[in-house]
Amino acid sequence: MDTITTILELLQKAALLGGGIWSVWGAITLAGGLKDHSGPQTQSGIWQLVGGAVIIAAAALFANLSF
Repeated sequence: MDTITTILELLQKAALLGGGIWSVWGAITLAGGLKDHSGPQTQSGIWQLVGGAVIIAAAALFANLSF
């Protein structure tokens, strides 16, 4: 059981890191789109931010899993 707990903690940390990086990249894309007044780039940045938030929320669910 300790192995499963360790694996879940590792997955949670990896998902948090990935979601955070994805959100930061979305913010950069959004800022570039706002600067250039580019609608598609702005939309892409917003969706990347939302995707990063969903990934982080999924990582939070890993913490609630128990065996």
